[in-house]
Amino acid sequence: MSQLKNMLDEYAQSHQNSFNQKIHKVCVPTIMISIVGLLWAIPSSYMGENINWGTVLVIFAMIYYLILSRKYFLIMIPVVGGMYYVNYLLAQTDYLLLVSTIVFIISWVFQFWGHKIEGKKPSFFKDLLFLLIGPLWVAKALLKLED
Repeated sequence: MSQLKNMLDEYAQSHQNSFNQKIHKVCVPTIMISIVGLLWAIPSSYMGENINWGTVLVIFAMIYYLILSRKYFLIMIPVVGGMYYVNYLLAQTDYLLLVSTIVFIISWVFQFWGHKIEGKKPSFFKDLLFLLIGPLWVAKALLKLED
């Protein structure tokens, strides 16, 4: 059994409740967008060049996805593209940090509420890599992908 299948199966074990699943299908993507937005909003430069920390995180996440599965890597390309477009549009305004912060907080409140209903702890309490598996689990569920 592949590492990805094992991780998706383990993630699914703490997401059996249908209401919790619905919350995750909305909140995992919004958390992804907001984390990239929060990192994007950090003013930083190195040797006179601006650094977008959201881009740095996404590059590492995409490398991880490619290592796990070419299929999921390809699925995540348009997801990341859409996420970037949303953050790009927000970055053109003065609201990137504010919107990202609000979306981040609200999404996590719903996520923890879903886990309270589920009666199980979030998977990332066991292993932080599950923060990267969540988006793949959502993609698998929404696209009805087989292993």
